[in-house]
Amino acid sequence: MISTNAFSYADVLTKAADASYLRETLISNNIANVDTVGYKRQDVGFESVLERELGMSKYEMLDQKIENIHMNHLTATAYTDAENFSYREDGNNVDIDTENVELAAEQIRYQGLTESIDQEFSRLKSAIGN
Repeated sequence: MISTNAFSYADVLTKAADASYLRETLISNNIANVDTVGYKRQDVGFESVLERELGMSKYEMLDQKIENIHMNHLTATAYTDAENFSYREDGNNVDIDTENVELAAEQIRYQGLTESIDQEFSRLKSAIGN
């Protein structure tokens, strides 16, 4: 049986794309609830998880870090941001301008991730010879 980590990068990119998609959904929900009394914005914690996983092998090359990453640890988790904080009297902590900028940035990130996944599979296909 041949063991390979050929899909390791694609797996990490897929996890990142899933997190980005979830973040887009939550930001859209935040925008939809900008006028909801007491609503607290939500966001996704993924980058810190990825950074922690990659940082566990400080003196290894990126290829080795990706091979040693625990995929089951790379999960996007939604959280309520600044749960007890609100600068508005109605208790809502959504800033529409910030959310719109975050949404645009996340859309660009998602597009970059999906293009990277596509390129990774193109490289694998080229290596196979098809």
